[in-house]
Amino acid sequence: MATAPVEDQRRLLQVQALDTRLQQLAHQRSKHPSLTTLAELDKRLADLHSSLVDSRTAVADLEREVAKAEADVEQVRTRANKDQQRLDSGALGAKDAQAVVSELESLARRQNVLEETELEIMERLEAHQESLGQVEAAHGELVAAQEKAAAERDAAYAEIDAAAREVQAERAQLAEGLDAGLVTLYDRLRAQLGGLGAAALRGNRCEGCRLELNPGDLAAARGAAPEQIVRCEECGRILVRDLDGS
Repeated sequence: MATAPVEDQRRLLQVQALDTRLQQLAHQRSKHPSLTTLAELDKRLADLHSSLVDSRTAVADLEREVAKAEADVEQVRTRANKDQQRLDSGALGAKDAQAVVSELESLARRQNVLEETELEIMERLEAHQESLGQVEAAHGELVAAQEKAAAERDAAYAEIDAAAREVQAERAQLAEGLDAGLVTLYDRLRAQLGGLGAAALRGNRCEGCRLELNPGDLAAARGAAPEQIVRCEECGRILVRDLDGS
């Protein structure tokens, strides 16, 4: 059977404790509450983005409509001013003057229609601008909340990563010089058993699977040579014995 120095087996439990701590830190990093907040904010921003685009597009379209309506009104107004100047000059004959008067009346009606259209478009634009302002304000609040959550995440990551570096340094120092065969077995078991490759045998219970060994297995474990690597018959983990003095 495989063997390893007793001190190495006991030190392996300390390595296991540090590996467990590293797993906990990795879990904290991957499940930090800020990540859930950021995911929710990302979804809300994505949902709001289409509304923001639609609102901005509507405002831009209406601004172009207002500009065109203003240009149409100005064109009619310019034409009416020129006709009025011609009429006021007194240089027109009666027939031409009558034609100009008729055109001025037509232009006046046309200008009224265009100004009403312009006013209606401006009212629609004002409503859409107000709506856009509300959407942009909501978007700004979400962006600010997103930035805050990202800052919280980054701060938490920095703290967790610093702690992990300390644990990794301590683990490297503790694991240095351990029996190579013991470490190989431990690493293989950790990969197979959710990160827990070694556990203490306390009383008649394996601290890895939390199950009690039957009397025969317990007697075999207790009776094995100190340097022999004992495995739990229930879960297969390395059992480190005699930590309680029994």
